[in-house]
Amino acid sequence: MEQLLWSIGGFIVALGLVVTFHEFGHFWVARRCGVKVLTFSIGFGKPIFSWKGKDGTQYQIAAIPLGGYVRMLDHELDPVSENEVPQSFRAKSVKERFAIVLAGPMANFIFAIAALWLMLMIGMPAVKPIVGDITEGSIADAAGLQSGSEILAIDQRRVQDWQDVNLALVRRMGSSETTFEVLEPSGQQREIRIPLDTWRFDPDRESTIGSLGIDVFRPKILSNITQIAADSPAASSALAVGDKIIGFNGTRSEDWEQIRSFIAERPNTVVTFLIDRDGRERSLEVRLGEIEGRGYLGVVTEAEPYPEAYRFTLQYGPIEALQGGVARTWNLMGLTMNMVGKLLTGDVSVKNLSGPVGIAQGAGAHASYGLVYFLSFLALISVSLGILNLLPIPMLDGGHLLFYVIEWIRGKPVPEQVQEVSFRVGLLLLMTLLAVTLFNDVGRLFS
Repeated sequence: MEQLLWSIGGFIVALGLVVTFHEFGHFWVARRCGVKVLTFSIGFGKPIFSWKGKDGTQYQIAAIPLGGYVRMLDHELDPVSENEVPQSFRAKSVKERFAIVLAGPMANFIFAIAALWLMLMIGMPAVKPIVGDITEGSIADAAGLQSGSEILAIDQRRVQDWQDVNLALVRRMGSSETTFEVLEPSGQQREIRIPLDTWRFDPDRESTIGSLGIDVFRPKILSNITQIAADSPAASSALAVGDKIIGFNGTRSEDWEQIRSFIAERPNTVVTFLIDRDGRERSLEVRLGEIEGRGYLGVVTEAEPYPEAYRFTLQYGPIEALQGGVARTWNLMGLTMNMVGKLLTGDVSVKNLSGPVGIAQGAGAHASYGLVYFLSFLALISVSLGILNLLPIPMLDGGHLLFYVIEWIRGKPVPEQVQEVSFRVGLLLLMTLLAVTLFNDVGRLFS
């Protein structure tokens, strides 16, 4: 329930902010061009809160939080006096209309820069991309990547943390190879070529990093019990917080990964654990439970502290943070355009697309992690919305921009009949896209 509330709240705040800035871009430039704005709406449908501004614009928040719009005066559709005609959107020049429409996506990019600037000013806790275990026989193993290596750059682009690594790998989806620059445990710095011809990445099942056979470095998990879940098999047994598991069914082992694997393979069976309690060994029988076909004990164990040498805070002063915000926004724009291109060529499956449910889950997760993580998510969503709106699809800003370019070349507007048919096709494409993303979201929920 708590995660659901985070998801709903995060979704409303995230989409509300990026949509507000998008529509404000249209609104601000329209006003500067002398266009009268009739309505500024966040959301669609029936207004749940509205007021009339001194400028004559009706500002409102509507019931369906899936977008917004700015309605401008149109002298060919609205009853206007002769004096009001110059304030009509359609009465403006092609350049002015182009600027008004382009301002929405541009506002999204500016918002992303501001969000990332604030994130870098506050400071984001991060860890260096130190490679953990390498899966035997994997792509990374065949390329010669060593456990304990620090990834310094991918394809000549510097990476600072695992988020940078993930974004760099997403950019290479559909490519034949990528190049890692690494600092090996021996202190030697070298370049590793990783072929991607056989790379198969399913985002529903694994991470980009994991799909190459790379494990993120994590501190060793110990077998000392620090928490016991309520109503769990452990809670129904004689196990207690502070116990250290040192064996199971006659096998002595303090390797938590081995113990966890043993538990997972034996759902609904009785297991004898050997524990160390206050320096004395005891044997305790526990009937394991089952979750999704796997054995379940219900304990949390202690982990070794994360090495301080691997931790750092990504934080800059105002000027450097602004430069970082611009650079990261530019990279996100390039990555998004790259992914759109790969979707069109078939290098990336439409199964990777997410819709409102996926956005809500992402917003909730990032909001629960803290402000800096939520700001990072806001920047990603804002850039995605800006790029989406620039696609030359009728009904989107990009479709209108395309018509204005054609009008500028022809010297006269695109015929109304052509525009009407195009808008219907655009609406069909958008509804199809929404259906596909919702189908993907629902499939992930029940997978």
